[in-house]
Amino acid sequence: MNSVRRVNRGPKAAAENRAALLAAAREVFAEHGFDAPMSLIARTAGVGQGSLYRHFSSRDSVILAVFEDNIAVVEELAIRPESTLDDVLDALVEQVTVSTAFIAMVRPIGTDDPRILEVSTRLTELLESKLDSARRDGAFHADVDAGDVVLALAMFAAILIEVDEPTRREVAARAWWMLRRGLRP
Repeated sequence: MNSVRRVNRGPKAAAENRAALLAAAREVFAEHGFDAPMSLIARTAGVGQGSLYRHFSSRDSVILAVFEDNIAVVEELAIRPESTLDDVLDALVEQVTVSTAFIAMVRPIGTDDPRILEVSTRLTELLESKLDSARRDGAFHADVDAGDVVLALAMFAAILIEVDEPTRREVAARAWWMLRRGLRP
């Protein structure tokens, strides 16, 4: 974990501080889970807690920002005309493998936070847009919908939450291979 102390340069450093906080949140959540102290995120980013709370008013807002960044990466890939559902799924699997925040947000259960639900809906819509051609081409079962893919990703994520970091990639590859087989004819 990177805990190099950066010098606070005030409001001029806001964008840099926010980026450092998001990177630190990804790292802290991956290592310690979502219950990790917010102060640990600030320390890891090299900023004070005041800076953390200026950017993110709550734990949920930090988690949401990390998830939003992850979704943005996948959306950038998905809008490319040449990208396929397999490309999008590979990117999602990578995100789930490396980001605990993404794992928890793939299928948010027990939340009524409209911000979280909106980002989750964007993910489902993104998958549905790519599923049409995959089903037409016979690459996926005709009756598989985006909800099924999200469920498979959530099952995949649930497995990875229990796996320690050194073996996560190996388990991820095997688990996703098995789940993907169920989605294909």
